[in-house]
Amino acid sequence: MSADLLLQARSLRGRTVTNENDENAGSMRVTRAKAAAAPIDVADVPKKTVTKRATGTNGTTQAKRNALVDVSNVNKTEDVTSKNGKKPAASKPSVRQSAHPPGVQKPSTKSRSTTTTRNTNSDLKKRTAPASGSGVSVKRPKTTTTTTTKVVKEEVQTLKEEEEGLDDLENIVPPTDPVVSHKDAPPTKKEAPAKAETFAPALAVPDLDIEDRDDPLMVSEYVVEIFEYLKKLEISTMANPDYMDNQNELEWKMRGILVDWLLEVHTRFRLLPETLFLAVNIIDRFLSAKVVQLDRLQLVGVTAMFIASKYEEVLSPHVQNFIHVADDGFTEDEILSAERFVLSALNYDLSYPNPMNFLRRISKADNYDIQTRTLGKYLLEIGCLDHRFIGHPPSQVAAAAMYLARHVLERGPWDDTLAHYAGYSEDEIQPVFHLMIDYLSAPVAHEAFFKKYASKKFMKASIVLRRWSKDYVSTYGNLLADATESEG
Repeated sequence: MSADLLLQARSLRGRTVTNENDENAGSMRVTRAKAAAAPIDVADVPKKTVTKRATGTNGTTQAKRNALVDVSNVNKTEDVTSKNGKKPAASKPSVRQSAHPPGVQKPSTKSRSTTTTRNTNSDLKKRTAPASGSGVSVKRPKTTTTTTTKVVKEEVQTLKEEEEGLDDLENIVPPTDPVVSHKDAPPTKKEAPAKAETFAPALAVPDLDIEDRDDPLMVSEYVVEIFEYLKKLEISTMANPDYMDNQNELEWKMRGILVDWLLEVHTRFRLLPETLFLAVNIIDRFLSAKVVQLDRLQLVGVTAMFIASKYEEVLSPHVQNFIHVADDGFTEDEILSAERFVLSALNYDLSYPNPMNFLRRISKADNYDIQTRTLGKYLLEIGCLDHRFIGHPPSQVAAAAMYLARHVLERGPWDDTLAHYAGYSEDEIQPVFHLMIDYLSAPVAHEAFFKKYASKKFMKASIVLRRWSKDYVSTYGNLLADATESEG
């Protein structure tokens, strides 16, 4: 009884599937749950070590296998025949796709052939498929056997010709060490000191990007090329330092008042520092290209901040928020229309190399000192308010900000490492350095800017730097005046 039930379960599980890759056709395979639903006694199920054979209905002998034993017969190469000399029944267990070794495809029930050819990864030798009585065939393309055989023969012949060509190339061996055998040639050992001298200057500056190689966000593999590109780009995105000469109703003082008000709006909305620098750059570049009336200057500032916030911020303020801070002086249509006009005047080019990127690069060489960088941020924003900084690239302003901050906090000299990562030597920083001291030593002209950095959040940077600048001017006042006159 147990043998009949086992054969019945195997016949259900052994149904041939015409095309298992067809998602629209239902699979005819009986699942393990359906097979388990048959009334088979646990005591009648043979154990793993039982290897008895049972005779099927057609007279063929079949081995009892466990449910998890591979029923694949791919590796068989002998003809399987029954005792009566007949072929096995068509309802034999089909070969599972997971049971196939690499390089053997799933058998197809539509076409079976006695002989076929296939190519493996190891060699291209012609092999003979198992006999038709084994019940296993390799799926082949729709072309005829003759065409397939010709293609395989041509491939084998081509590979043989290539191997013969490689053998010919291997036989042509160049003479060994022709330079060494020459009398006048210098020995190869003298090349080592030359290579050491070539790499000696590069070892003077430590590579600070090595520690960031495990962080994909730092892109340490491309950081040098990125900052080289930014330094080339900052020249093309600089505004005309004398654009106020072309304006009929505007003055530099009006620009300072506008930027000071925008800085207050920037603080109120809690925007990123990059947004402020980009907004000021948009204003200067637009005023360099277009003539603006005095009553439209605030509209230019609001529009520039609106564009910069949408470019830099993750969640930018709504246009209604900018209308509110402008005391409802402009409508939504006016701001949106001004946005299109400003972008068209700039040719939709907002690729401004932000000075905050250069400040962070230099701060890395400064071991990310929080006090130095806080003072550097204050000094960097002076370039937004004072129009005299428009003629200097953002990278130079950032280098001067870190140089002055380190000088105030007595962090040491401007060494080769700082000069390398800043891109400017101590002499190249001096023009911007004197402009910053001249602004700090003068009376407070922008109250919103001074109050912002007078808070504890920014370590009272505006108060500290103004006190230091007064002492510096009282000590080196004559030298500073001479340097300012020589620059003018």
